[in-house]
Amino acid sequence: MTDLLPKPSLWERTRIAALRFDSWLDHTVYLAGQSLRSGFESLYAASNRLHVSGWRRVGVEIACEGLTIGLAGMVVALALAMPAFQETKGNWLKRADIAVTFLDRYGNEIGQRGILHNDAVALSEMPDYVIKAVLATEDRRFYEHFGIDVGGTIRALAVNAQANAVVQGGSSLSQQLAKNLFLSNERTLQRKIKEAYLAIWLECHLTKDEILKLYLDRAYMGGGAFGIEAAAQFYFGKSVRDVTLAEAAMLAGLFKAPTKFAPHVNLAAARARANQVLSNMVEAGFLTEGQVYAARRNPAEPVDRSTSSAPDYYLDWAFGEIAKLSEDGKLGDEAVFIVKTPHDPDIQRAAENALESSLRQYGEQYNASQGAIVVMDPDGAVRAMVGGRDYGQSQFNRATDALRQPGSSFKPFVYTTAFMNGYRPDSIVPDAPICIKNWCPQNYGRSYAGRVTLTTALVKSINTIPVRLSVQMGKDSVDGRRKIIETSHRMGITTELKESWALPIGVEAVTVLDMTAAYGVFASGGYKATPHAALEVRSQKGDLLYRFDREVGNPLVISPGIVADINPILNLVVEQGTAKRAQLPGIKAAGKTGTTNSYRDAWFVGYTGNYVTGVWFGNDDYESTRKMTGGSLPAMTWHQVMAFAHKGIDIKPIPAVAPFPTGPETQAIASTEPETMLDGMEVPQRVRPAGLAKATIEALRSIEELMQTTRRQPQAKPPGPTASIEPASTGVSWSNGRWTVR
Repeated sequence: MTDLLPKPSLWERTRIAALRFDSWLDHTVYLAGQSLRSGFESLYAASNRLHVSGWRRVGVEIACEGLTIGLAGMVVALALAMPAFQETKGNWLKRADIAVTFLDRYGNEIGQRGILHNDAVALSEMPDYVIKAVLATEDRRFYEHFGIDVGGTIRALAVNAQANAVVQGGSSLSQQLAKNLFLSNERTLQRKIKEAYLAIWLECHLTKDEILKLYLDRAYMGGGAFGIEAAAQFYFGKSVRDVTLAEAAMLAGLFKAPTKFAPHVNLAAARARANQVLSNMVEAGFLTEGQVYAARRNPAEPVDRSTSSAPDYYLDWAFGEIAKLSEDGKLGDEAVFIVKTPHDPDIQRAAENALESSLRQYGEQYNASQGAIVVMDPDGAVRAMVGGRDYGQSQFNRATDALRQPGSSFKPFVYTTAFMNGYRPDSIVPDAPICIKNWCPQNYGRSYAGRVTLTTALVKSINTIPVRLSVQMGKDSVDGRRKIIETSHRMGITTELKESWALPIGVEAVTVLDMTAAYGVFASGGYKATPHAALEVRSQKGDLLYRFDREVGNPLVISPGIVADINPILNLVVEQGTAKRAQLPGIKAAGKTGTTNSYRDAWFVGYTGNYVTGVWFGNDDYESTRKMTGGSLPAMTWHQVMAFAHKGIDIKPIPAVAPFPTGPETQAIASTEPETMLDGMEVPQRVRPAGLAKATIEALRSIEELMQTTRRQPQAKPPGPTASIEPASTGVSWSNGRWTVR
């Protein structure tokens, strides 16, 4: 019978299949809902058993919120920790283990940096009271905390708040080591965050004794001495193994403020500080009052070092240069180096005295507390560097690490870019109001001069002109600013320059070292003035490992024609413009002043044919000065330094600037120049030693190289009277029984 029934059509079969699927789906959803309901009821019943009410519920809610905030804090902490951990890349422990002895341009030793491996003293060899004196003063809970002494930090904050001053430090010994190994001395929140993370990182990778040993070896202790062993040798003429309790207390007191409590600077302050260290040891329970009684009655007698000084800011920067060369593999596998630098101790002393005397005499008047000076040759060889008033109070180098706005001293880079893009010194540009969107720059006098030449615009330091040039030099203002940034970087600015509207008038932060090097391009005729401290690097055996003129050199970065356009204008800035106080009798000088908004920074960067010098004044906390301009204290200080530097030397002309007529009436820097005033007292000017001509220096260097080669080959027979030797690399030849310098 079924065979007689008609077969369902395709439509009927599809409808039946759909009904079956719908039935299955409804049934499945129903069963799933029942299961979920059953599970939810079970979970609800279970959670009811955990229900907390009353005062207990408050605690649970707080704990839950704390957990949520804690998880979010961990994510933020991880983000903050990443920059800190970047500092530990590479062989971080080995990279600081180089030892460098620095020589000045005359071959005299000026200081050392790094760790002297053969002078290292094991922690177990140091007297017990040396360790106790350090821990009692710097970190009593060192062996108990995890890198950050939370209790000590809270206690220090409370004491400082009560005294309304910084009486106690909150950093643990591990944090101080982290700063010494990886970070700078700049006082910023970012540095403190990195310091905390790196302290914990050190605790995870080193033992407590290893951290303590590194701290004792790396800390700066005044007088150019790094490490407690070097300090013991410097201050007491003996190893730290042999110091007495009184001497150990004096050494331990140096960690907080090396120069302030250095016995060769202020013996009374050093002894008072040592007495406080002895009290700390008693208070910490390390010694009894009876044990320290003899040390109190018989204070330490340091070696007389009152006449010694070291260019510490210069040495720190130079050591960083050598460390970089070592990390890059340019010095081989050596760890002990002897470095000949272009450092000039007389110019260094003159720069230090000029900075200090300027701030003592005018600092209060202008509300300026800090400054920095860099003096270099036009080829970038740094002769002197002053990174602040007092290295002992602050090792932060304001000449190399402080980023400050250059103000109008940045404008020469704008005009150089304009000359590279078809403008001429006599090109006419209107000094009139200009706006980029809602930003409208103003001139210093809030007035406009109308149509002026670029020469006049730069000499008078008009603000609207460089902004207008940045707009006209490209398809738009952005393109023009990019060209300015490219020129600035090519000339020597290494910091990041953002394409801000106000870039042409100097709002992007730079360093004094970079600005001085960039102006060196003008002084050298267009050649790069790469700042450097290492003329030659030799191993402990005397082998030559590196020479700047062979490895780097000075490539041409700006055409001489462009330099010929800009130099006469910058010379007019000194002779007729804002830098008249920088004029040097009988010597052509050029440069540019710079003053920033709110008078936070004041600059003068200038040069002659012999030297390039950058001067900055301001405050570390960016507090405004009392209307100090670049043409006031910076130009006056620049004059004082450069007047001394040019005594007794051959005066070289600035490229494209005609020198003054020669004659007795135009002698460079008369010997009757007034004495320098320091703290109300006359300080006699030192006699500037005569410098050697460059050809003479090269000849002496060639002879030195030849002597080094001969010394390393003792078996070689000396050349006979008729022999002829002409080494291609030295410039010195032996012929007919005598040496000849080519």
